[in-house]
Amino acid sequence: MKDEMLTLTQEWDKTFPKSDKTKHRKVTFHNRYGITLAADMYIPKNASGKLAAIAVCGPFGAVKEQCSGLYAQTLAERGFLTIAFDPSFTGESGGQPRYVASPDINTEDFCAAVDFLSLQENVDPERIGILGICGWGGMAINAAAIDTRIKATVSSTMYDMTRVNAKGYFDEADSADARFAMKQALNQQRIKDYAAGEYELGGGVVDPLPEDAPFFVKDYHSYYKTDRGYHPRSLNSNGGWNKTSSLSFINMPILAYSDEIRSAVLVVCGEKAHSRYFSEDAFKKLTGGNKELLVVEGAVHTDLYDGGGKDAIPFDKIESFYYQYLG
Repeated sequence: MKDEMLTLTQEWDKTFPKSDKTKHRKVTFHNRYGITLAADMYIPKNASGKLAAIAVCGPFGAVKEQCSGLYAQTLAERGFLTIAFDPSFTGESGGQPRYVASPDINTEDFCAAVDFLSLQENVDPERIGILGICGWGGMAINAAAIDTRIKATVSSTMYDMTRVNAKGYFDEADSADARFAMKQALNQQRIKDYAAGEYELGGGVVDPLPEDAPFFVKDYHSYYKTDRGYHPRSLNSNGGWNKTSSLSFINMPILAYSDEIRSAVLVVCGEKAHSRYFSEDAFKKLTGGNKELLVVEGAVHTDLYDGGGKDAIPFDKIESFYYQYLG
């Protein structure tokens, strides 16, 4: 199988400054559905021999030029070979239709990243980990449940996208009637899309921000709609996801077998994050002595995207966790 030709931006267009401690280049790889994914590879300068490697993705609706790239570059500064990739159908990655998500295909994206890293001459295939941010935190745990090659997983400020789609924020729409009404609306949208020959987008983070917006919406706005985190290819910064993307998430819970994960998992969340309950509930289901939960004091959800101006991302702990389990 050959990777499709993608148009990749070569200039530095990240939301964070370029490090002088790492080497950076664009790479591509394909998943087992034939979709070619675009990634930024970060390698520690003066590195030699076979390195431990980490694949990073997220948040849900973001691109590799935002949070995942920051995590990947920082971990490369600390000695790991890393890639930050755009999920299928988004950013610079391939896949049609655009701006759609899938609990299966997007979990597979992590596994495909492990395929790619396993074949790199400067990577030890027995020392590969993954890191998922926000909605890809849940995907990372799901990938760890199916892929025994993954030796260590970090989930940062995670969302379980299947839970939030099926039950609403804070589980406030958790009823058969609420789900039925939502499914009716989404299936009517399918007809509209089919008739129009194109998919209607749901809209990214609301802008301008309503005065009565709940805190978590203000939190997202402060990242995606400001100079802090805006990127022209980010779905959340712009037009958002395909409206019907929610359908498969409603019906396919991703954490069903997370209690069977034997490899190491570190779950990180903010003390004041609206999403904290996703991390804590996911952690409760994990088993074994190699699972850890870290609650970052005072941090809200997006503080773990870029540090929130106060170095909230616990990189020292993440680094030590990976070295403990990846060697």
